This record gives sequence, C-alpha cells and structure tokens, in this order.
Amino acid sequence: MITTRQARAGDALAMCDVINPIIREGSTTAHRSEFDAERMCATHIDAPRLIRTTLAFDGDDLLGFQLLEWADPDYDGPEALPDDWAVIASFVRSGLQGRGVGQVLWRDTLLAAKRANVRAIDASIRTDNEPGLAYYAKLGFRDYSSINGMVLSDGTVVDKTRKRFDIA
Repeated sequence: MITTRQARAGDALAMCDVINPIIREGSTTAHRSEFDAERMCATHIDAPRLIRTTLAFDGDDLLGFQLLEWADPDYDGPEALPDDWAVIASFVRSGLQGRGVGQVLWRDTLLAAKRANVRAIDASIRTDNEPGLAYYAKLGFRDYSSINGMVLSDGTVVDKTRKRFDIA
C-alpha cells in the first residue's frame, strides 16, 4: 500500500536517491546537475515559494515525490506566469513509473493546491519525455503553450510543452 506525507529535512538524501538517477539518465528532466541534501532542502523542502512537496512510500521505501510551488513573481521572462499560478514537478523512482505512484502523489498535491487557493498549475515537460506528457494528460492537464530551443545550464537545448490544470 502506498502512503504519503509532506517532505521534511530528514528526507533529503532519500529524495536525492530518487532524482539523481533520473538526472544521470538525462532524457526526462531539465535538471542537469545532481542534488545533494543541502540543495534538496533549499529547493524542495524549505523553498520560499513552496506550497507542498509530497512523498510516496511503500513501507520505508521512498517511491517518488511531487513538488508544488508558487510561480516566481519576480520572473519577467517570456514564460512568466500569473501570481496565482503554481508549478509542479514529479519524480518517480526509475522502474516504478506507470504503477500508480504518480496518481497517489497527485491526489495530495491537488488537495494542497485547492487549500492554497491556486488558480492553475503549470507543468512544463520536455517534448521528448513521452511518459511525462502522457502522465500529465491523464491527470487532466491540457496543452497551452510551448517553449522551443530552451537552453539548459549545461548547454543542452530542449523543447518543452506547457500544460495547465485549472482548479475549479
């Protein structure tokens, strides 16, 4: 049975163990550098715009996590989002995708979004991440924009599809 809870500082290393193999594989995330516990805490546990990071477990084994944070109100680039929007990011341990972990994470994340009065959630997904695109579509996210030729920190150029979920 999959259980969930909010992330806390003591979870940082286990979260790194989920995301770092995905980063090393390279094709489904825009993250290009691996996380250590300090960076994980700063960006996914104690981030200033964080609404919630939900963890999914099977017993003591971390299966994945999902971040929900407010859009950056100071960002004025071409992909800027309204102040009442949030952004989402999902990471499931390699080999466990398609087994319901993401569905369980989404249930808690959607509840957190509603409690925080989020108007819409943005998911920006690499166009070559077919499983990610399918996952968000299954949740009810719909395409609304794209980002072509996005340059990642290591110089890699990717295209992204932007999907949105409107909170009723």
